[in-house]
Amino acid sequence: MGGFRFVESFAGTICVLFASLAMSACTSTSSTAPSSSASVDALQLTSSSSTPLSSGGALQVVKDLPAPQNTQNGSEQPLSPNDVLEVNVFQVDNLNRTVQVDAGGQISLPLIGTMTAAGKSVRQLEKEIETAYGAKYLQSPEVSVFVKESVGQRITVDGEVTRGGIFPVTSNASLIDAIALAGGFNAVGDAKKVFVYRNIGSNTLVANYNVEEIRAGKSRNPRIYGGDKVVVFASKSKIAMNNLKDALGVASSAARIAVVPGL
Repeated sequence: MGGFRFVESFAGTICVLFASLAMSACTSTSSTAPSSSASVDALQLTSSSSTPLSSGGALQVVKDLPAPQNTQNGSEQPLSPNDVLEVNVFQVDNLNRTVQVDAGGQISLPLIGTMTAAGKSVRQLEKEIETAYGAKYLQSPEVSVFVKESVGQRITVDGEVTRGGIFPVTSNASLIDAIALAGGFNAVGDAKKVFVYRNIGSNTLVANYNVEEIRAGKSRNPRIYGGDKVVVFASKSKIAMNNLKDALGVASSAARIAVVPGL
C-alpha cells in the first residue's frame, strides 16, 4: 500500500507542475531564448524608433527596408575589395585575366595598368575597360567581366535556424531563400519574428518580417542584399511547450518507477 500512497502523492505534485507550466506558456522566456529577445519585443512595438550604436550610427526600426544606397535602382550591388573577377577581351585571349580587387579597390590589367573597380557595377567596369583599351590599343574592343567570388554578396543568418552561418547569395536572393540556406527554422524558431538588419550609410536599419504571411502570399517576399544579417528569434509558446513535453517525459519515467512492487 505504501507504493500506491506514493503514487497518489506523486500524481498530485505532477498536477501542480503541469498547471504551473501551462500558465508559463504565456509568460515564459526560457533560458534557451536569445538574450536579446526583450529588446526585440521592444523593437516590434515601435515603427520608427532610433537607438544610438557604439559605432556612432543609429539602429532604426522601419516597416520595410530600402535597397542599399549604392545599388543602381536596387538591382545590382557594386564590386567590393577582395572580389575575384574574370576579365575577358573578345578575340584577344592574351589579355584575358582573373584578377582580385585589392584592399584599395583596384585591379591591374595588361597594357592599361591599374584601375578602380570597387564601388562600380560590373557594367560600369566593362565600359571603362573598353574605353581604356580602345583609346590606344584596340579598335572597338568588347569586354566581359564576370564575378567569380564576391565578398559583398554574402549574408549572415543567425538565431533559431537549423544551421546558422555566413552564406553566399545571388543577385536576386530573397528572404525565403536566406531561410532555406540556413536549413529552415529549428524547433523553437518563430516565423513571425524574422528580423533583417541592413547598413544604410552610418546607420543600421532593421525590419520585422512575417515569413508565415510571405509563404501564404499575403506579404511581399523582400529582396536580400549582400551584407544583410537575418536573425530568427524564438517563439515563447514553443519554448513553453517543449518544457511541458520534457516535464511529461520526466513524470512518465518517475511514475513507472513509483509503481514497481516493493517500493
